[in-house]
Amino acid sequence: MDLGFRGEVADFYHRFRRGYPPAVIDSLVEMFALTTDDVVVDLGCGTGQLTLPIAERVRSVVAVDPEPDMLLRARRAASEHEVTNVSWMVGSDTDIPTLGTLIGDGRLGAVTIGQALHWMRHEELFRAVVPFARSGGGVAVVTNGTPLWLQDTAWSRALCGYLEDWLGSKPTRTCGTDDASQRRYRDSLIAAGYDTAVVSVDYSDELSAEQIVGGVYSALPVARIPPAEQRPRFAERLGEVLQPHQPFVEQIQVTILIGRIP
Repeated sequence: MDLGFRGEVADFYHRFRRGYPPAVIDSLVEMFALTTDDVVVDLGCGTGQLTLPIAERVRSVVAVDPEPDMLLRARRAASEHEVTNVSWMVGSDTDIPTLGTLIGDGRLGAVTIGQALHWMRHEELFRAVVPFARSGGGVAVVTNGTPLWLQDTAWSRALCGYLEDWLGSKPTRTCGTDDASQRRYRDSLIAAGYDTAVVSVDYSDELSAEQIVGGVYSALPVARIPPAEQRPRFAERLGEVLQPHQPFVEQIQVTILIGRIP
């Protein structure tokens, strides 16, 4: 599946997508009782925001993404941080049966999905993981806050209006962060035989106008990013729209939906 998150998008993604607070990694380790004997699969790994900190806590991580450019940038990040226990794989959720066969029945510590499950067939994925997860292992669906254009702040509403004018349609994609999607994911985990739990980590952050522009670019397919020659004007106009609503403070809730094999 070509999502268009290649080329320059990978660089924007790496630079402007926020990582995860240490408390999120601690929660994953605690909930699945992960140790240095465990293998974790990080699906939809992007440029490694979740992959790299998890790799520091387990034996190895298999990081999977459909976009080679994302994996290339993630490899560079791993090298920069001297992380050597990650295998990078072009693939998707439909490759879990093959990966599970290689890892072995009942040996997988966890499958993590960081704000990417909305691109996947979650019901089939949850069922496919069951034979390969060890007791107490399972699936973690991790969201990393509401999209920039859907937050309950004046600057976010101004951003949404600007993007609606520019794109020709109102941006409404929640990326699986909305309550209805979370309920659907949890119901599917229960139906597949998992015990479920939810952990939340809350924090705040103040963004610059540059970070908001970069965050928008990181969320768009490469074909929808403004051409290079138009970007200064795009950023200038957006800055003018946002300026009356400073400071640009986010209240971020990281939600970790856990599905554990009894």
